[in-house]
Amino acid sequence: MTAVGLALLSALLFGAMSVALRMALQREPDIALGTMGTVVPAIVVALIAAAAESPSRGWHLGGAWPFLLAGLLSPGAAQILVTVAIREAGASRVSMVFGAAPLVSVTIALVVLGEPARVPLIAGAVLVVAGGVELARERERPAHLRRIGLLYAFAGVVLFAIRDNVVRHLAAGRTSVPPGVAAAAALVGGGCLVFAWGRRGFSTRWLPFLPAGLLFGGSYVSLFEAYYRGRVTVVAPLVAIEALVGVALSVLLLRDSELVGRRLVLGAALIVAGGALIGAYR
Repeated sequence: MTAVGLALLSALLFGAMSVALRMALQREPDIALGTMGTVVPAIVVALIAAAAESPSRGWHLGGAWPFLLAGLLSPGAAQILVTVAIREAGASRVSMVFGAAPLVSVTIALVVLGEPARVPLIAGAVLVVAGGVELARERERPAHLRRIGLLYAFAGVVLFAIRDNVVRHLAAGRTSVPPGVAAAAALVGGGCLVFAWGRRGFSTRWLPFLPAGLLFGGSYVSLFEAYYRGRVTVVAPLVAIEALVGVALSVLLLRDSELVGRRLVLGAALIVAGGALIGAYR
């Protein structure tokens, strides 16, 4: 499977995760519980993926510690911010904020990693970000929306972008660590931070967050597989298509609470156009 296909799969699963997490938070609004309940199933998914690829790629656990540290940024601190953001602002609008990730990721990749700047890639990233701008122009918002949630979401985006470039840098350095093991290590590192912050024990109250956690784990493994195969300037804009997925699923499953209007739909369309441009000129 190519980097483009894996990036799109990651986007699909992450967009679905945002909506599933919002639905779970409507039943159980505890942020700490929700974050831990999302990360734990994701770790299990990543471990299964690592075990599945181990016969051909091995484990190479000794070299996995940089990914463990990267996981402190995301999913560690970033997933805490995402959970708070979705509770405060809803899945559709937080998903749109995630559309700004390519601008941050591509900027870091161009400046720090020295990746080549091609006009189609930059244009695609700009289109994706333009979709996020439509969110700022929106006037019809649900009563529950709190703007602070959008700020939390953007802070998470910055951490996503840093994580993306760290993972790509490690993967491009011909590390012996397979992507499944790398994803599992990052999730374990993030999980340690989340548990240290949340300080909660296991309980059946986690169950509403199980679907979100399974989707998150699949998205995370797909993302690492993509970065092992493609540059940040290609993968990051395609992953941002999760904004479209989040908006579309919000219309289908959260219609009464999300109030998805024309500007959100227009923003999603711009993001799709940007992702298509990136894919066509990869």
